Amino acid sequence: MSNTPSLTLEDVRGVAPALAHYTEAAIIRDLWARSGLSARDRSLVTVSALVAGERTIGFSHYFTKALDSGVTPGELSELITHVAFYAGWSTAFNAVVSLKGIFEQRGVSTDQLPPVSPDLLSVDEALPGDAARVALLQERFGTVAPGLVEITNDLLYGDVWLRPGLTPRDRNLVTVSAMIGSGQNEFLAMYLGKAVRMGVTRDELSELVTHLSFYIGWPRAISSARVLAEFIRAQSIQEPSAPT
Repeated sequence: MSNTPSLTLEDVRGVAPALAHYTEAAIIRDLWARSGLSARDRSLVTVSALVAGERTIGFSHYFTKALDSGVTPGELSELITHVAFYAGWSTAFNAVVSLKGIFEQRGVSTDQLPPVSPDLLSVDEALPGDAARVALLQERFGTVAPGLVEITNDLLYGDVWLRPGLTPRDRNLVTVSAMIGSGQNEFLAMYLGKAVRMGVTRDELSELVTHLSFYIGWPRAISSARVLAEFIRAQSIQEPSAPT
């Protein structure tokens, strides 16, 4: 069983009846039934934000919900590995503690999990246009933290981002959600651009921010929505007008 705490709706109702009402009406009945994202996408988004923000109380419920919504054990394993690079190893280890119990309960074996050294995707497939990121990173930090630049290019982007355990689209959903979930908006616009290039639509990004408001709180959701609005405005300016 999971070692992280969990609550039932009855537990909440015994302490905060109004909170239980909003949980049932606004989240369970309404939010998860909205058409802007599939249940599987909502699971990826929710779990990524919970893990990155160390919101451990929700781990057991939402890891289980993700598995029941079509996310595979291998994809959850890969998600945690990926989020470790954006939220830190200790943060990822918190998720490991919870998911270990769920995997044991469901009989998930290690042969169902991504290998350590898979055949990697090509850069063109997983990271189209990555040369611009490499140049920007070198320009800003090449002389200040050359080791960070080297590890970023060789390990994070030269290995982790090329792993096939998540599709490029899913990996971008996970990254954007993890950054929003941990309140890291400085580079969010760059990752929104990557997500759009890999097939995530603007409407899906809008729904992603809407969905996460219940899990990260309104102030962080509004801050992320501001970045999204600026990103969409910039994209609209760059796009050529339709011929008349």
